Amino acid sequence: MAITSANQLELLQTAEAVAREKMIDPELVVEAMEESLARAAKSRYGSEMDIRVSIDRKTGRATFTRVRTVVADEELENYQAELTAEQAKPYLDDPKVGDEIKDEVPPVEMGRIAAQSAKQVILQKIREAERDRQYEEFKDRAGTIINGLVKREEYGNVIVDIGAGEAVLRRNEKIGRESYRPGDRIRVFIKDVRREVRGPQIFLSRTAPEFMAELFKMEVPEIYDGIIEIKAVARDPGSRAKIAVISYDGSIDPVGACVGMRGSRVQAVVNELQGEKIDIIPWNEDQPTFLVNALQPAEVTKVVLDEEAERIEVVVPDEQLSLAIGRRGQNVRLASQLTGLDIDIMTEEDESARRQAEFEERTKLFVDSLDLDEFFAQLLVSEGFTSLEEVAYVEQDELLVIDGVDEGTAGELQARARDHIDAINRKALEHAKELGVEQSLIDFEGLTPQMIEALAEDDVKTLEDFATCADWELAGGWTTENGERIKDDGTLEKFDVSLEEAQDLVMTARIQLGWVDPEELAAMAAEAAGDEAEDDAEAEAPA
Repeated sequence: MAITSANQLELLQTAEAVAREKMIDPELVVEAMEESLARAAKSRYGSEMDIRVSIDRKTGRATFTRVRTVVADEELENYQAELTAEQAKPYLDDPKVGDEIKDEVPPVEMGRIAAQSAKQVILQKIREAERDRQYEEFKDRAGTIINGLVKREEYGNVIVDIGAGEAVLRRNEKIGRESYRPGDRIRVFIKDVRREVRGPQIFLSRTAPEFMAELFKMEVPEIYDGIIEIKAVARDPGSRAKIAVISYDGSIDPVGACVGMRGSRVQAVVNELQGEKIDIIPWNEDQPTFLVNALQPAEVTKVVLDEEAERIEVVVPDEQLSLAIGRRGQNVRLASQLTGLDIDIMTEEDESARRQAEFEERTKLFVDSLDLDEFFAQLLVSEGFTSLEEVAYVEQDELLVIDGVDEGTAGELQARARDHIDAINRKALEHAKELGVEQSLIDFEGLTPQMIEALAEDDVKTLEDFATCADWELAGGWTTENGERIKDDGTLEKFDVSLEEAQDLVMTARIQLGWVDPEELAAMAAEAAGDEAEDDAEAEAPA
């Protein structure tokens, strides 16, 4: 098959028809044709030759050109496609490395095999162009909702026709036991778009919390306009969900706006999510207040927040416990997801029992350590004293407010407390020395004898050992593994050493050992403070 004048225009007509059908640029199809014709020509003239084909975009005429490139003498390898400057002089006036000599060659006769090869090249180029177009079209649509048509189901995964290609709704991204038949219309959330070897892969979801947020944005104009913001979403897909909202207009109730007249707005979302019950909660910057809202419909009587551990303790009336926890722990689990806190729920009875146990434990401490009768020890605990250190080193005036305590009694109490603490410290230090603690660690300012004993028991016996410790190894902390928060116990955690205090102690030890230059450290701190101030200023600047 030769490229004759009779079929020259057919090249352009074919390119335009294919481009329209595949919704790609006709230029890409023409370029694919040029490459396929060039490949066919190489099979005719020789694979080592550099044959290029150019198709005129108006007439469809294909021009076949042999190209030879001027290279340095020592780089000459391919005598069919390269030549030296000396060899190029008959063709060029002043040949230089990189110059090209182009000679038109006759069009080739395309046999059956060459034509088939050309067809494969064109199809491959068209497929690549289709993939690029599909990826470019959908890469910026991740995080949005799209309507599609179910094509088929494969091993529980639903293949969805989204107009310009196919997408996958995986089995675990479907709500409950949803099932679809070919031809069903489906509304889905574009969760991820990836460019892969086999083409762009578009992953859909109906269980993502963002899907619910986008549905509310479609149903509630105030959310779309930015008057109301969705701050957090937690879902148990197909069963129940909680959504936290805030209004930036004092005249608009965010919960009422999301519910709509007679529940019309929220009901539209519920219907789309297969009857999933939705609790709409007002968001609050104060975490305990927000948690009380998040645990609705249960009533909360007391909240204790541990910000460092990101845990919160909630006390509810005895009859509200099952409601607060929810069926299979659903209510408290969703509230935990919504607030980002670990939640411990206990009844008023449990909390009262715990308080009583703490009261008895502290009373026993004062009875045994200070040689007091039980009544007097209970008075101390009732006034808020929790440790021997508080009794020993508190201002004496705070002891004088206790009934029956005068200056003499207060002085005697503090003397007994200090003597007992000194005895404990001596014993701890002796034990630490028996374990092999060096004087460098004993002399380090900031560590008590009991802390030194705890470090020694954890095989930290020198100042060098201490300087290599991480702050969380001393103060404790939390890590997340497979979505579950796990407690890391710290060597000095029982002495209420915070993470910041542990950082300061370790850094001081490193400075004393000469591992860290304090001037460099101060300069880095000043630079970091300056960057932070600059960021704050940019954030506060008007847009």
